[in-house]
Amino acid sequence: MIKVSVLYPNKAGVRFDLDYYCNEHMAIVRECLGTACKGIAVDAAIKSDPLQPFCAIGHLYFDSAEVFQLAFAPHADRIMGDLPNFTDSQPLVQISDVVMRP
Repeated sequence: MIKVSVLYPNKAGVRFDLDYYCNEHMAIVRECLGTACKGIAVDAAIKSDPLQPFCAIGHLYFDSAEVFQLAFAPHADRIMGDLPNFTDSQPLVQISDVVMRP
C-alpha cells in the first residue's frame, strides 16, 4: 500500500479553508479517483500553534503508485484546478510506502 500526502505549507497570511477542503474538495477527489482510492485522511494544524509548518495535510491511500497514477492522471486538471477555491498555499506531494499503520 502507498500513501500520497499533500502538504499545504503554512506561512503568515496564507489562506486555507479547511471546511471547503474537507467537504467540497475531498468530495471531488473521491468522485474522480473512485474505488482506486482505498481511504482518505486529513490532518489539520492546531490553530493555537501558529508555528505549525503546514496548514493541513491530506492523505490518500492506494494499492500501488501505478494505481494512483492511472486514477489521478485523467482527473489531474479538475483536482488541481480546485485548489484556488480553498488555498493560496503551494502544496508539496510525498508518495510513501506504508510500512506501518494503526
